[in-house]
Amino acid sequence: MKTLWRDYNLSIVLASLFLVSWGFQTWAGWHRFAAEQEAHQQVAELLGPSGYVWEWLSATMENWQSEFLQLLTFVVLTAFFIHRGSHESRDSDDEMKAMLQRIEHRLATLNESRNAASDRLTASHGARRDD
Repeated sequence: MKTLWRDYNLSIVLASLFLVSWGFQTWAGWHRFAAEQEAHQQVAELLGPSGYVWEWLSATMENWQSEFLQLLTFVVLTAFFIHRGSHESRDSDDEMKAMLQRIEHRLATLNESRNAASDRLTASHGARRDD
């Protein structure tokens, strides 16, 4: 259970928030629907041709279209596609890796040059001692 939370805590929290908000929408919508039915001297029904379930489905679909589906689509598409230059993009990682490889290559070249110069200096000092 601990690894489930560690590996998927973002999804668990977002799903919980989604379910809580959906539950609140259902509860608040029922109370509004019941009040409207009472104002028209009608009985509030859950099912039936003019039941609450149809208003609930309509409100849910409107919310999903405007908010949840929009965000879900963005998150899912971001996981599979890139927008060059964005923080989520793989291209910035590739550019960073290429830059690090260039720096490592330059450092290796500098170290080789320094070692070669040091060897020449040591060799020249050794040759002077022999004289």
